[in-house]
Amino acid sequence: MNQLTLHKFQSKDFDDYFRLVSNEAVMAMITERSIPLNEAKENFRRIVERNARLNEFGSYKVVDRITNQFVGFGSLILNEEQAVEAELGYMLLPEHWGKGYGSVIADLLIKKASNTTVNRLTAMIDPKNIASRKILIKKGFVSEKVCEIDELPGEILTREI
Repeated sequence: MNQLTLHKFQSKDFDDYFRLVSNEAVMAMITERSIPLNEAKENFRRIVERNARLNEFGSYKVVDRITNQFVGFGSLILNEEQAVEAELGYMLLPEHWGKGYGSVIADLLIKKASNTTVNRLTAMIDPKNIASRKILIKKGFVSEKVCEIDELPGEILTREI
């Protein structure tokens, strides 16, 4: 049973966001570094601004609806230059790793995307992130290319909707 729910991040959610992006273990395969406070504040300001501008797309606070506990982050970011494409992403706090939540978040985001005009999803991961790669492959994503993304190792996976 799915016990996770997605809520668009709002200004009041910064502490949860910062707990996630300042965690070195979480960020090891995303930016290879934790995000310092001032940078996180600026990133979060842009997230909240984008969330207000785009209805079905944006960055979501993932909450366990039974315990009301913050679990992580999910995002469905519209490619504003190619409006038929969106990027799917997620991050979980380490205490929630290995519980199947990444798979549930991916399902929720794919379902959300399928109710839009988007017909293609992309996901970018560190090629060493075997857990995320397995989730995405099970969800129908295929590896398009392995390359550097912002000077970090990356793999781009895609899926048609």
